Amino acid sequence: MDENSSDQNGSDHNSSQKYDYDLFVIGTGPGGEGAAMQCAKDGLSVAVAEKYSRIGGGCTHWGTIPSKALRYAITSTMAALKNPTFREMGINVRPTLEQLRRGTQTIIGQQVTMRQSFYDRNNVPIFKGQARFVSENAVSIDGDEPITAKKFVIATGSRPYRPAGVDFSHPRIFDSDTILGMNEKPASMCIYGAGVIGVEYASMFRNLGIKVNLINTRSKLLEFLDDEIIDAISYHLRDQGVVIRHNESMEKIVPEDDGVVLHLKSGKRVKTDAFLWANGRSGNTDDLGLEHVGIVPNSRGQIEVDEHFQSAVHHIYAVGDVIGVPSLASAAYTQGRAAGMHILGKVDGNLRLYDIPTGIYTSPEISSVGKTERELTAACVPYEVGQAQFKSLARAQITGQTTGMLKLLFHRDTLQVLGVHCFGANASEIVHIGQSVMSPEGANNCITYFTETTFNYPTMAEAYRVAALNGLNRLF
Repeated sequence: MDENSSDQNGSDHNSSQKYDYDLFVIGTGPGGEGAAMQCAKDGLSVAVAEKYSRIGGGCTHWGTIPSKALRYAITSTMAALKNPTFREMGINVRPTLEQLRRGTQTIIGQQVTMRQSFYDRNNVPIFKGQARFVSENAVSIDGDEPITAKKFVIATGSRPYRPAGVDFSHPRIFDSDTILGMNEKPASMCIYGAGVIGVEYASMFRNLGIKVNLINTRSKLLEFLDDEIIDAISYHLRDQGVVIRHNESMEKIVPEDDGVVLHLKSGKRVKTDAFLWANGRSGNTDDLGLEHVGIVPNSRGQIEVDEHFQSAVHHIYAVGDVIGVPSLASAAYTQGRAAGMHILGKVDGNLRLYDIPTGIYTSPEISSVGKTERELTAACVPYEVGQAQFKSLARAQITGQTTGMLKLLFHRDTLQVLGVHCFGANASEIVHIGQSVMSPEGANNCITYFTETTFNYPTMAEAYRVAALNGLNRLF
């Protein structure tokens, strides 16, 4: 057992001291749930705190679930309305945002009910209210009698960064938490910030027929992606009619009765019906009483942790968006489980935290795992590229979703798969096939798996065979 996870840890006081719980988790999003369930199933006494009326965190109520549910409603509805058969039948309706959003609350309710059952089945009590540290081994819920625990996991998530001087109470100005409550569909929208959230909403609202201005503070969209994928999403957004402005920064935002005017430092001015601020997030750490335990968040309100997700105070762990990148619900859950395993003394939990795939729910989707061409070139790794264009796949032709491609990067000598990059319909699902082949070390990771395996036909998965053959044909 690692000494940091045992009673030898200097932050753990007298081992004979009695605590109310072995583990207390603050936050019931994916990270908190992962840690709580991992430890509860291994016999520890666990309790959690949730400040909101329903469990599930930002992922369930303001972020991943409602935004992806709305995205699906928009894409499926608009695809149906563009169907020539519907047009021929004279069906020409314009759904409202409220109608498109209607199914979201049902999905959220299903998620909450399911997640509540996890806590009930594993005898994990949920304390409702704001948990604040009053000492290194005790928290108080809304000022009530302190609850003590041997270990803690902070999984309080993040919120949109709100700069001073921007009036978020104005009915035309939104952030990513409030945009889903927008009632009227605007004719035009300006999105400031072209990270994952900004690009996803730009794609979503353009699909609704809204004129979109996407303001990027950097020189490229989504710089962490492979360059070819960046070029593809940039072209596709522009082809759909999104106006993208790179290397811009805000001077001021002026709300008016009939719109919002964004003044840029370059001298440009952009006026639209609605404005979405999507530039940066802050960790939810300002009301946790961290000053009582000696943990100091960084300038973004995030808690710095080590490879085991331990904070500077080793019996207090932190996982999920509150620690910063990658800020993905999927990663938060895995991080929570990894912290739980370390708490249990299982230091090597074999959780593959280094190959977390990206999933960007634009239309079409983007997903990738592993290295980019840019990274491999910088590291002087001799690699080759295999590609499959979706327009050449029978399944894509049948469904009409022919935009996109699968790109495999592999070592030209060992044939190990080094990176998988996908742009197109169902990319976030397709990428996992490549991820599985990348997982083993050594000879078991080989691009010839795709050429020697029979894929169902017609499927999108056969893109792997096409891309692998394409890449192997480049070798000499």
